[in-house]
Amino acid sequence: MPIKIYNTLSRKKEPLQPLEENHVKLYVCGITSYDYCHIGHARSALVFDMVVRYLRSRGYRVTFVRNFTDVDDKIIARAAEQGVQPAALAQRFIDEFYVDMDMLGVLRPDVEPRATGHIREMIDLVRELIDKGLAYAVDGDVYYRVNKFADYGALSGRNLEDMQAGARIEVNAQKEHPMDFVLWKKAKPGEPKWDSPWGPGRPGWHIECSAMSRKYLGETFDIHGGGKDLIFPHHENEIAQSCGASGKPFANIWMHHGFVTIKDEKMSKSLGNFLTIRDVLRDYPAEVLRLFIFSTQYRNPLDFTEDALRDAGTGLDRIYECLSMVASLPTGFEGEPSIVSKKDRKKLTHLQDRFNQAMDNDFNTAQALGFLFDAIKVMNKIGRLLPDRPAAADVELLKSTGATVAELSGILGVAGRDPGRYVEEKKKKLLASIDISEEEINRLIRERDEARKKKDWATSDKVRDQLLAHNIELHDGPDGTTWEVKK
Repeated sequence: MPIKIYNTLSRKKEPLQPLEENHVKLYVCGITSYDYCHIGHARSALVFDMVVRYLRSRGYRVTFVRNFTDVDDKIIARAAEQGVQPAALAQRFIDEFYVDMDMLGVLRPDVEPRATGHIREMIDLVRELIDKGLAYAVDGDVYYRVNKFADYGALSGRNLEDMQAGARIEVNAQKEHPMDFVLWKKAKPGEPKWDSPWGPGRPGWHIECSAMSRKYLGETFDIHGGGKDLIFPHHENEIAQSCGASGKPFANIWMHHGFVTIKDEKMSKSLGNFLTIRDVLRDYPAEVLRLFIFSTQYRNPLDFTEDALRDAGTGLDRIYECLSMVASLPTGFEGEPSIVSKKDRKKLTHLQDRFNQAMDNDFNTAQALGFLFDAIKVMNKIGRLLPDRPAAADVELLKSTGATVAELSGILGVAGRDPGRYVEEKKKKLLASIDISEEEINRLIRERDEARKKKDWATSDKVRDQLLAHNIELHDGPDGTTWEVKK
C-alpha cells in the first residue's frame, strides 16, 4: 500500500511518488526568529519530525530542509524596541530555538538555510521574474504582478477579483494591482540592507523560501510543508514566484497541519493564554507533549488542555510499564502449553502492519496510537496470566512484540528511555508525593483483601477510607487490587 498524503492544492489524498526513486525531498517553512517559540511551533516541528522518522523507517532517503527567516519587519521592530542590532536579535532566538528543539528531541534537518545567507539567490530569482514580465521595479521596490500568473489563488481556493473586492489593503500608488506583493524592499534608514540592481534594500518574506528551496531541492520537489496559516499569502505567493520563474510545478504535495487552540480559543498574548514551549515543558515531559500532539491527526485542530496532557502522561506510563514488564519476564519453558488465544496472538503479530496502515493513510498518528495501545492492553493481559512456568512461545511473543512497540514508539519520538528505570523513577516520585510508605500501603491492601474474603465490608471500607486520607486511590479488578496517587 503506498503512503497517501492530503494535498492542499488538489484537496484530496494522493500517493507519495518521489521524483527520484526512494528519495523524498521535503521543505518546511521555519521560524521568524524574533521571540521564543510557542506550542504552535512545537506542533509544526513535531509533525514534520514524525514524517521524516516514518519515511526513513519505511526505507526512504529523506532530504529535509527547514529555513530560518532572520531578516524581517518583525525582527527589525523587536530589535529597535530592545535597542539591539537585528542580526544579534535573530541569532539570539535561533539559539533559543535550538534549545527548545533539543528539549523536544527533534531531529535536526539535513539543511537549515538562513535568509541572510541567500541574498544573491533571491536577487537572481527576482531578476528572472522581471525578465519574464512577472515583476516590476518602482523606486527601489520590486513587486510581483499577480494578474500575470493564471493559477494565482489555486492553493488557497481564492479568486483574485474577490480578494481585491474584500481586501483591506493600504493604498499604494506604486502598485499596478492592489494584490501585487513585494519581492524586494527599498532600504529605510537604519534597517539591514544589501546592494541590488534596484538599489540598497532587503528581500520580501515570500521570495526567501522560493530561493532557498530551489537551491537545495531543485525547481520541483516532493513535499512542501507548514501550518495552515501559511497557505495564504505565503505559500500562494511562493507558488506564483517559483512556477512563474521556472515554468514548472513547484511542490508536488502541499502538506499543512492544523492550528493549536487553548481551551477552544485561539492562542493570544492579549487573552493571557499564550504558551511557549518552555512554559509547557516546565510542567510536562517532552514525551508527554509528543503523545498529546500525536493524539490527533495532524490536519485537525488541536485543543490544548490540562486534561489532555494528563491523558497523554497516563498513556506514556502505560507504554513504559508494558515494556518494563516484558523486560522482566522469566525465561520460558519448552513444552508448556500456550495461554495466548488466536485473536490476541493476531493482534500482536500484526501490530506493525496495523501501525503502518494507519500511518500510510496521511500519517494518522491517532489511529496508529490506538493500535499501539490495543496491543499493549493485550500484552498486559497475557503478562498477568502467565503461570510460573510460562510457555517459551508466549514469552518470545511478548518480547518480540515489546521490541516492535519500542520501535514504533520511537517513530513518534517516545519511549526511548530505559523502561525499568523510568518505572522505578516514576514510583519514587509518587511515593515522595505522599505521606505513607509503599510497605504500609501494601499491608493495608492485604488487610482489606482478608476482610473482603470474610465479607467484612465495614473493615474493607475503613481501610479504603484510611488510604484515601493519604491520597491513595484503590482499584479492584479481576487480577487483584491496584493503587494510584489520586490526581
